[in-house]
Amino acid sequence: TYRTTGTFSRTHPTSLSQQGKMAAAVSQMAALNASFAGAKVTSKAKTVSTRGVSARAVTPVRAALAAPADVSADTVMDCVNTVRFLAIDAINKSNSGHPGLPMGCAPMGYVIYREAMTHNPKNYQWFNRDRFVLSAGHGCMLQYSLMHLTGYPSVSNDDLKNFRQWNSMTPGHPENFITNGIEVTTGPLGMGICNAVGLAQAEKHLAGRFNKPDCEIVDHYTYSIMGDGCNMEGMSGEGASLAAHWGLGKLIAFYDDNHISIDGHTDISFTEDVCARYVAYGWHVQHVEDGNTDIDAIRKAIDAAKKDPRPSLIKVTTLIGYGSPNKSNSHDVHGAPLGADETAATRENLGWKYAPFEVPEDVMTAMDCSAKGAAAEAAWNAKYAEYKKKYPEDYAELNSIITGELPAGWADSLPDFTPEDKGVATRIHSQTMLNALGSAIPGFVGGSADLAPSNMTLMKQFGDFQKDTPAERNIRYGVREHAMGAIANAIALHSPGFKTYCATFFIFSDYMRSAMRIAALSGAPTLFVMTHDSIGVGEDGPTHQPIEHLASFRAMPVMLVMRPADGNETAGAYKIAIEQTDRPTTLALSRQVVPNLPGTSKEGVYKGAYVVSGPAAGEDVDCIIIGTGTELELAVNAAAELGAKARAVSMPCWELFEEQTDEYKESILPKSCKAIVSIEAGSTFGWAKYAHKSIGRDDFGASAPAGILYKEFGITTEAAVAAAKSLM
Repeated sequence: TYRTTGTFSRTHPTSLSQQGKMAAAVSQMAALNASFAGAKVTSKAKTVSTRGVSARAVTPVRAALAAPADVSADTVMDCVNTVRFLAIDAINKSNSGHPGLPMGCAPMGYVIYREAMTHNPKNYQWFNRDRFVLSAGHGCMLQYSLMHLTGYPSVSNDDLKNFRQWNSMTPGHPENFITNGIEVTTGPLGMGICNAVGLAQAEKHLAGRFNKPDCEIVDHYTYSIMGDGCNMEGMSGEGASLAAHWGLGKLIAFYDDNHISIDGHTDISFTEDVCARYVAYGWHVQHVEDGNTDIDAIRKAIDAAKKDPRPSLIKVTTLIGYGSPNKSNSHDVHGAPLGADETAATRENLGWKYAPFEVPEDVMTAMDCSAKGAAAEAAWNAKYAEYKKKYPEDYAELNSIITGELPAGWADSLPDFTPEDKGVATRIHSQTMLNALGSAIPGFVGGSADLAPSNMTLMKQFGDFQKDTPAERNIRYGVREHAMGAIANAIALHSPGFKTYCATFFIFSDYMRSAMRIAALSGAPTLFVMTHDSIGVGEDGPTHQPIEHLASFRAMPVMLVMRPADGNETAGAYKIAIEQTDRPTTLALSRQVVPNLPGTSKEGVYKGAYVVSGPAAGEDVDCIIIGTGTELELAVNAAAELGAKARAVSMPCWELFEEQTDEYKESILPKSCKAIVSIEAGSTFGWAKYAHKSIGRDDFGASAPAGILYKEFGITTEAAVAAAKSLM
């Protein structure tokens, strides 16, 4: 097996005291290695287990990794140390950040970005690039340093100096909407590895659907680095389970095994055998004992990973803050700058003679991936041109997914409804829209968290995406809402023509709220299909009845929250959701049947709120009843009872209404009207902005038939009429 290196660099520590501390740290790492029950990386790249491996051999599509031609081992180590010191210097300058991970992960980061990944820094959007996700996003100076050195224009040396500052291109966690070349926004630990699963799922789906025996046009890997914190978070387990089930063989995850978290050494709370867990999931697992200096072991591990059909976990044991004489292997280096004195000691310890932010010329030359990236893209472009000639129909579909240019007339697939059409629950209308869009849009994919028969989210014309049927478009997420949202976000961000949805009961959005928030923050246009949206769930009781959920998602910046009332509004909501390119949509859909109402329209949904009965927009009114979703029918009935000058307004989307002109908003909800009532089967929080009185439910629900609950909780036409009369 590869030895555990006994020193931290080609130079010796500068004092006996420092040498003793470093030796102790290395000794501790060796002891930790010895405790690992799995196999180490050998020249044959042994793995922990071969149980469950397909007998079908997988031919590696990339050459074995090696140092770039004409680049010496010393220069490679200088590249690694440049990454370390750029991170140290940037974090010192900002007086904020996490230097420990970049210092420990620099060797694996170097191998991934410089040697393993096929990417073109000058075109970060090239479709067939390998993707990288830093799940341990707090260590983002690792990624920024690597991007700068490999040639990404988005991260200049000055950008490194501006780390974590106002208007910086290098924020405190990787953010795809700020820094070109960042694939996804990673903040909460564990989410990034689930994003990586989503990116790898997208690759496998497209490869299974479009590759031909004579033209492999989709062929890229997804790499990720995660830490102990990612593996502690439960969502990473959900994502890892799915990755193995789906057979995502082009997902390679590095586990930075440094045994440190914010509280201290991980043995105070985290003593499981992570590798054994991943073996149980069905991953290919390896262990690099010395991630600090053994570059060749990291190369061999990647080579072995590419030969295996399973997703790969490469556990890389490192010392956090590697090279720091007094802070390495401690939580002190996790989330605070080294400071001037310790930085000077680290420079001396690693023999680093360069000034802050200085990059040696031979390092810049050796690290630059611009030429090889441009060559790889040019070769792929030539192959894609041939693909277009040979397979024009497949090319048209794939190109729609790559470019985001949807087929002409796709929206015509969404039906219109009249009051004569039979009323159904809006979740049933949603199923109609999903099936129509699946046939009209090549990149329309999605699924449910084991609730497809209840969410009504199955596209009947397609089969299930599975390990052996990757071309199919129904995604079976299982009971995994935490991971599902993050995976769906990554699919949406993989290529602009992917229009992906994920579904569960609205109450279980609590499980995936973090992913939904990141979708809004990062501009992922994911469709979150949430059914069973109110106390109308009925007999299942308060554990399954959303109350505060509409208000909470309306409070979330950027998110569009749609609560359609019938077929026309559901069609309009889906049309708007598909048209979004940089914001997600939450669709709140009913379990109970609703009629197709006179006056509703797709076009009205675009306004966020519009008149469905009574005096037209801009005309005088005595009172206004606002309803959403299943309660719009109650609002219409109340307005009819209140007389000719009572207006019923549908308000399916607050956010869209707020985007309208002041003149339009005044025409719908005039300030002169002092009797505006809202009715919605949920929390009344927030309605005071629009209504003088609000009918809803500000306590938990109960277990009973839906009709009884509405009556007992006072969410009725009679209550709306009484409220309006009290204001007139």
